[in-house]
Amino acid sequence: MMKKFPSTFTFLLIVFAIYWVFRTAMPSYSPDSVVDTTDFSTDRALTHVKTLSQKPHAVGFSAHAEVRQYIVKELQKMGLQIHLQEGYTAGDWGNLSKATNILARMKGTNTEKGKALMLLSHYDSSPHSSLGASDAGSGVATILEGLRAFLARNPNPENDIIVLISDAEELGLNGADLFVNQHPWAKEVGLVLNFEARGSGGPSFMLIETNRGNARLIEEFTKANVQFPSANSLVYSIYKMLPNDTDLTVFREDRDIEGFNFAFIDDHYDYHTVRDNFERLDRKTLAHQGSYLMPLLSHFGNADLENLKSLNDHVYFNVPFFKLVSYPFDWIWPMLALAVIAFAVLLVQGFRKKVLIPSEIGKGFVPLIVALTINVLVGFYSFKALKWLYPEYRDMLHGFTYNGHTYIIAFVLFSVAVCFYSYHRFKSISVPNLLVAPLVVWLAICALVASYLPGASFFTVPVLAMLGAFLVTINQKRPNAYLLVFLSLPAIWIFAPFIKTFPIGLGLNMMVASTLLVTLTFLLVLPVFGFYKRKNGLALLGLLLFMAFMITAHFQSDFDKDNAKPSSLLYVLDTDTNTAKWATYDRVLIDWNAQFFGNERKAPDKLAKQTISSKYSSGFSYVAPAPLKEMTPPKIETLRDTLVGNERLIDLCITPQRNVNRLEVFTNNTISAATVNSVPLSAYYLENRKNGKLITHYVSDNTYTELQLGFPKDSILELTLYEASNDLLTNPQFTIPERPETSIPMPFVLNDAILITKTLRFE
Repeated sequence: MMKKFPSTFTFLLIVFAIYWVFRTAMPSYSPDSVVDTTDFSTDRALTHVKTLSQKPHAVGFSAHAEVRQYIVKELQKMGLQIHLQEGYTAGDWGNLSKATNILARMKGTNTEKGKALMLLSHYDSSPHSSLGASDAGSGVATILEGLRAFLARNPNPENDIIVLISDAEELGLNGADLFVNQHPWAKEVGLVLNFEARGSGGPSFMLIETNRGNARLIEEFTKANVQFPSANSLVYSIYKMLPNDTDLTVFREDRDIEGFNFAFIDDHYDYHTVRDNFERLDRKTLAHQGSYLMPLLSHFGNADLENLKSLNDHVYFNVPFFKLVSYPFDWIWPMLALAVIAFAVLLVQGFRKKVLIPSEIGKGFVPLIVALTINVLVGFYSFKALKWLYPEYRDMLHGFTYNGHTYIIAFVLFSVAVCFYSYHRFKSISVPNLLVAPLVVWLAICALVASYLPGASFFTVPVLAMLGAFLVTINQKRPNAYLLVFLSLPAIWIFAPFIKTFPIGLGLNMMVASTLLVTLTFLLVLPVFGFYKRKNGLALLGLLLFMAFMITAHFQSDFDKDNAKPSSLLYVLDTDTNTAKWATYDRVLIDWNAQFFGNERKAPDKLAKQTISSKYSSGFSYVAPAPLKEMTPPKIETLRDTLVGNERLIDLCITPQRNVNRLEVFTNNTISAATVNSVPLSAYYLENRKNGKLITHYVSDNTYTELQLGFPKDSILELTLYEASNDLLTNPQFTIPERPETSIPMPFVLNDAILITKTLRFE
């Protein structure tokens, strides 16, 4: 055992390595910096963002057309001819809307017929209060500024470049569906670069959309020499499992067109809210989007876009200095076999040298199991406990609180403290013997991911580095501390971003992912930490810092004007019973909406249990009696009611008699065929629709909804209509006070709305 191990300095080096992986993940930003006209300027892009995000501009909103006109003018300034594509589509989500896509095309120099490169983002914001600065004003601004800078270079690319600023993405990828399935240019697209957002900051992640292997896409992406790639095949594998589609998904599914998504997810609490504004968009994040577009535009503007498909996959990940590292899936099992063989050889060598002792190896499993058990349990129950302590957190439906970053740091520190204390209790065991248990666990993990999640097989890389450290500790009683730190860098640089990203992207319910990864990463750095004499001191420090950050989080738990509480209020008029109710999705009411519920509030009734379309299938939490107001229900006309064989066919026209934003139709019956405003709903959708929902029509220009339905003739059809307008706070029949500045409209649900319900029955 070495006499003097530089614990303090190596610990500081590890902390610096963690800092460095985050510091180098994104480009820097300097406001008002002078940027050449041929380069991407974040400030020039910000000018677009500011203009695009003045008002909510969802489909059917007055500002929607204003945003479209601005984008058209900016593209025309570049000398591009603009085409508008307009039409109804319902996508795969049963959300009908009239989309208006903005299209432009730059001709390439290649006179032979080839594929075109597409730049894609969407200009609609999420209903009903989102300003859409990040989602996806940032994407539109990136394309406008990037294309301007590209054209200023007089590049003469070989490939045509098509710009699609799509509409109605937030409603069901409708604009992309309209283009892909109805526009003649769609068949000419060879690759898509799509710019998106699910927050207002943080690094932009590159995610691939492909139906086959990713090998050719990764090879070409690497050739483009992007300076700040943030990508790995594990995130891509997880992304494919989640129901978070983008416009690019339509290109892949309907036309087999490959592409890259570039999306940032940090500051997730701003997503789809009124706080998705110009001020809160991280400037470095916008610069990061530009750092992707410019090299990729230059590269793929001249690449062979007909040669991007591959049956092979690559494992890929990014680390500082090396940018994007990739290797074929064919290497996965040989690398794992190499690791297993190296481990076996080192075990034999260790036993022969009498450095490894079976009894001590067995004891080495105890601190590992203790640390894993405690940290997994604490991580799993952490957010459940926090929601019990702070019930208002339940009203942040995306599951990431304003003080979420503080909680992540706190539980990371707690996990580190548990690890140090667990291994302090077994400090008598030599480091080589301590390393055996972590290597067994990690080799088992690598075998599992190689079998079931091959995109995560780059986990083998830090394990191979740890085997190098194992070799050093077996053969040297006094190993070089800095060599051990160097061999720990792959683990630190690969896993540190995951520890932060998982609970941000998936919500604080996934804090267990952070606590688990902290523990597993600690095990990979054990060749360094194992030599520390005062592990109990670091455990105590970690525990004290955990408590400090939890106290900080407590003082940050109150809502204020910068970090406002989401709240909701609806007026629901049931025209069948001629009764009215107040309704809310809030679990914890604030003074603003509590006054409408008082002591008469009650749990949801039959109406409230019906899940009106929302991102997280949220239902009402409270309802209460409301005064009856004169509201004109929609006009319903039966245009046809006839029998054809064993089917009954009914045509209905539903026309609003007031200014409305959406109409939802639910059924109690099996519908064999349905067409809405001449758009047929697919048989797959009709068979798999949830909660009885038939269609949601996001209304533009207060237009009608025409339904053509077919169902078994011997059955009874019942239709429930929900007609909503987002004017509760401005309607002159109501005296709703202004929402306080410490609250914002709750996203993802119908809000600030007047809802009229009506039931139709066909016997």
